[in-house]
Amino acid sequence: MPSVAIIGRPNVGKSTLFNRLVGKRLALVDDRPGVTRDRREGDAELIGMPFRVIDTAGFEDEDPASLPGRMRVQTEAAVKECDVALFVIDARQGITPLDEEIARWLRALGKPIIVLANKCEGKGGESGLLEAYSLGFGEPLPFSAEHGEGLVGLFQALRPFVEGDALEEDTSSEDEDEEKSEEEIDLSPLQLAIVGRPNAGKSTLINRLIGVDRMITGPEAGITRDSIAIDWSWQGRPVRLIDTAGLRKKARVVDKMERLSVMDTFRTIDYAEVVVLLLDGTQGLEGQDLRIADRVLEEGRSLIIAINKWDMVENPSAFLQAIREGLNDGLAQVKGVPLITISALTGRGVDPLLKAAFETRKAWSRRVSTGQLNRWLTRAIAHHAPPAPGGKRIKLRYLTQIKTRPPTFVLFGTRVDQLPTSYERYLINSLRSDLDFGSVPIRLHFRSPENPFD
Repeated sequence: MPSVAIIGRPNVGKSTLFNRLVGKRLALVDDRPGVTRDRREGDAELIGMPFRVIDTAGFEDEDPASLPGRMRVQTEAAVKECDVALFVIDARQGITPLDEEIARWLRALGKPIIVLANKCEGKGGESGLLEAYSLGFGEPLPFSAEHGEGLVGLFQALRPFVEGDALEEDTSSEDEDEEKSEEEIDLSPLQLAIVGRPNAGKSTLINRLIGVDRMITGPEAGITRDSIAIDWSWQGRPVRLIDTAGLRKKARVVDKMERLSVMDTFRTIDYAEVVVLLLDGTQGLEGQDLRIADRVLEEGRSLIIAINKWDMVENPSAFLQAIREGLNDGLAQVKGVPLITISALTGRGVDPLLKAAFETRKAWSRRVSTGQLNRWLTRAIAHHAPPAPGGKRIKLRYLTQIKTRPPTFVLFGTRVDQLPTSYERYLINSLRSDLDFGSVPIRLHFRSPENPFD
């Protein structure tokens, strides 16, 4: 699919334009400059014309070793790979020296450039629109990303560069609400999110997996702000990797931008299939790690825990045992969560991590026939019968699976509202162990038949 990169200096409205084109609030937007850091990609459609759009960080003239300098490297890579670039300027502020520097750099690349004079609503941007002619890229387009003005003009400008390639693409999509077969699930991209505390090595792990410095990394904590999705393949199997912002304790999150990043990470967890919780091997297991894991399980996502920086851990066997004990105490609702030691810097353990992710998704998507479930229920009751509160028996009659991802079951019986929590845990743990669901979250609901005389 043809790609369109959005470039410009900080705070000219690039992320607002990105959200307008993809039709969703994917990129974080704020009045302060420098919100976007890593480049973000999304599927856009403009008046029926599909293309791939890339949001980039604000172009700044800084030392390449600094964080703004590393951001600029990602922006340069995005523009070099795209088919056409949208050079966004702030029409209300006019052309600045940095705009002129960006224009010189773009001319040297030889890419097709379309100048978008943003914030042209009303009459406040007329002078800046006229100034944009001096950049030397032809007629600038008056536009308002905030209000959606100028979309027809943008469509006409992009059409010669985009439409020919876009028509060759198959834009048909499946109904995501329909439950897929086991074979379809195995062939579909694995939605794999990497979460954890700041500076645990999430972006470094993504870069190691894909073999390219796609994500900005460095010693500074909290570099990643947006959740960035990257399409990739492992041993011929498609994977959609999602890097996320680090999650600190709630009491420490006071900055508005960090709160938006946290909300973005939580949305990513909600839509992931498998979530890798990355621990920092130099710091061990902390309460915040357990809170993140609990959030993942509450949302019904599959969980894998990876201990990063394993090459820096002293006394590994004792350290690993301490982690296991902490997980058993802190995640009592799910036992046996896969625990894998890795080094994002060297690549140690990444293949076992991906193998575990695919196996976990398979269990998370598994459906068991009603007959097999009820044969299991008969054995489970024979092994451990439900209690009889007040001398009246609780009868469990029938079990069926109503959905997958996560596996969800309904158990019909009489007086099931009086079942103790301990017996519910017994049933769920037995389901996991006897029917090979592993450590994936299981939801079990209870229903009593309606009394016709009530």
